[in-house]
Amino acid sequence: MTYKFSITLLFCITTSFFSFSQTKKSITTNKTNESVTIDADLNEASWKNAEIATDFVMFEPDNGKPIDEKKKTEVKILYDDEAIYVGALLYDDEPAKIMKEITERDDFGTTDAFGIFINGYNDGQQDFRFFLTAAGGQLDCLATEQIGEDFSWNAIWDSKVKITDFGWVVEMKIPYAALRFSPESVQTWGLNFVREIKRERRVYTWTHVDSKIGAVIQQAGVLNGIKNIKTPTRLFLIPYSSFYLNASDAQKTKGEFKGGLDVKYGINDAFTLDAILVPDFGQTKFDNVILNLGPFEQQFNENRPFFTEGTDLFSKGNLLYSRRIGQTPDLNLNLADNEFINEFPSAINLLNAMKISGRDKDGMGIGFLNAITEKTTASVSNSDNNSTRQVVVSPLTNYNVTVFDQRFNKNSSVTFINTNVTRNGNFRDANVTGLLFDLNNKTNKYNVSGGLKSSSINDVKNTNGINASLYLAETSGKFRHSIGGDFISKDFDNNDLGINFKTNYYAIYGNSNYRILNPNKTFNTFRINLNSYFEFYKPTNQIQSSNFNVNINSTNKKNHFFGGGINFNPFKNYDYYEPRVANRFFVNPENLGGWFYFSSNYNNKFALDINPYITHVLNQNRYEAGINVSPRYRFNDKFSLVYSFDYFRQQNDIGFIDFENNDIIFARRDRNTFTNALTSKFSISSVMNFNLSVRHYWSLAENNLINTLNADGSLSPNTTYTNNKNSNFSSWNLDLSYSWWFAPGSQMSILYRNNAATFDRTINKDFGSNFSNLFDNNLNHVLSISVRYFIDYNQAKNWFRKG
Repeated sequence: MTYKFSITLLFCITTSFFSFSQTKKSITTNKTNESVTIDADLNEASWKNAEIATDFVMFEPDNGKPIDEKKKTEVKILYDDEAIYVGALLYDDEPAKIMKEITERDDFGTTDAFGIFINGYNDGQQDFRFFLTAAGGQLDCLATEQIGEDFSWNAIWDSKVKITDFGWVVEMKIPYAALRFSPESVQTWGLNFVREIKRERRVYTWTHVDSKIGAVIQQAGVLNGIKNIKTPTRLFLIPYSSFYLNASDAQKTKGEFKGGLDVKYGINDAFTLDAILVPDFGQTKFDNVILNLGPFEQQFNENRPFFTEGTDLFSKGNLLYSRRIGQTPDLNLNLADNEFINEFPSAINLLNAMKISGRDKDGMGIGFLNAITEKTTASVSNSDNNSTRQVVVSPLTNYNVTVFDQRFNKNSSVTFINTNVTRNGNFRDANVTGLLFDLNNKTNKYNVSGGLKSSSINDVKNTNGINASLYLAETSGKFRHSIGGDFISKDFDNNDLGINFKTNYYAIYGNSNYRILNPNKTFNTFRINLNSYFEFYKPTNQIQSSNFNVNINSTNKKNHFFGGGINFNPFKNYDYYEPRVANRFFVNPENLGGWFYFSSNYNNKFALDINPYITHVLNQNRYEAGINVSPRYRFNDKFSLVYSFDYFRQQNDIGFIDFENNDIIFARRDRNTFTNALTSKFSISSVMNFNLSVRHYWSLAENNLINTLNADGSLSPNTTYTNNKNSNFSSWNLDLSYSWWFAPGSQMSILYRNNAATFDRTINKDFGSNFSNLFDNNLNHVLSISVRYFIDYNQAKNWFRKG
């Protein structure tokens, strides 16, 4: 991208001269005074007089093409003082072919679907989206252009579907407590409807969403006619009770009861308070732990509902890694030579947590998250006198995130975010502040984004650091381009509440890509990308990471996905992290690699994913290669099975293993990793499901040649080092669960879990014996039963009145 083009791009973004020329569709709703039964019959008199939204057009793959008359869709809306009602007739000339796999909540599966997008402020900023599958499954999410769809958000609403001889029928009741809107007497809402015909892999919308523009929410239609409604009191209580039965070969079977309460309270029409008292995360998904030989910690997904639901504001600037809250304790303790840890905690308990989040009619989003973890100790014994003492591994700690995000022009925002960690006593404290911007011109053709972040650490040595970034992009049309840059100072540190692996560098990167916007004779979708990335170590200006990449992603006319690419690194890279010592580096040679990916159409009962890949270090007998194969089979609409096998091989890999005197010891090693995973689901109905998840992981690394790292980043043979630093790690996890949503928002779940892990320095390449060793005195068993009951204040007060 030339300098002249960059200036032109920035000018177009900041001046924003253009506007949409698209005429918005609108529909006017009527108020109903009769009771509407949610039965998918639409036989109330009010439905007969309601205005019809129709004339859907294709969103993908053939953007803008009118829907076939045989698949026409007609939608009506009613409202009363409590909720809005949606009735939809989805015509299909082959109703027997309607796909309707039964899945659990928030999982589309292989099924037709219908959805409504509601923006109560009609500001083009945020949608509340509600979907129904042809099998009756509910899905709901919050959606923004910056974050996309967040399905961790859940609302309470009623729905019903019915398959008929002309297609299928949808009926929804969405209470106002599930929405956000202004207090004005006359409401004007942003509105769109979506329909997916799964067997054809086609998606249609009521208001045409032009894929050349890219912004979906701003292209919505309008809902008129709602008058004199009030935001209800949004107070929801979710008490829970859990029982855990734990057993293993190392300890006696023991039971444990837990109980607590979640609270959701609507402070006003825009903002919500969420709080958890005595939290219980015992039924969250297990972590996919690996044998980590690199210099950086393994990053895990957040599986705790409180930290995943409605957290789009808190994700701004990538400053929050919520697994820091209640993480596994750091046991790198300063112990004497005659001391050892004889009892240590597996986790740091979360005492309580609360968050306030929302966005008002003026586009101001506010987020506030606070969590407190308890003081945690480990027991340390003295081998000389058998005495014991308690060592604090984590003091009483307060975690806090504050966000102010102002949106404007329907597609741009400026954000202030602060994260703070305060630990009791003479322990480390941390504060990180960011000012971010994401600006688009009115036609959404150009974007400029970036920000400035600063960190301040109060420890034995107080430090301050900065992180700055700038990104420019053309974001619409067939040809799109972008360029960006980052600068991270030596002392920037957000790891107390975030996660960041590298500092003290600057980087520049770019992308050019071409895509088709409508299907052609060969492809439904096609995109080719050219990427480049250069990262420089700031003190020496040496390249510490670089890459050129070309990749293609496509979908053919049978909706099979094909992708592949080539990576080329033509420069030596100076790795300042693998040596584990400041200002020391290891020189990685040039390399070349590639991959291919094929995923067959999931509409078929049998589908297959396959992904081989390889990277070769040039002029050396050093490479890494692997393959992932994942067949899946859908036996019927209730039962499906997915198996995944991944094999990864590293030949003559080079990495750090130890220190010896003043030397840094590296090894040339061969590494093999096998991962077998099986997932299965059996759905009795959309509210009652069985799920199975099994994972076996085995990785071994055998050191063949010991080396000493030289000052110039090269290696020289070491014949004196004799410690065994081979690695042989295996893990096993099995989760079998039953879930029943017995009432709106109320759930009973039963989980049986067993897990095991082993690690040793002896290399045993026999798969069978390694697998069997996992279960020799290592297997842990947990059986848990949890019941959560949803109480809506508006319903509860009626109970008391009737009483």
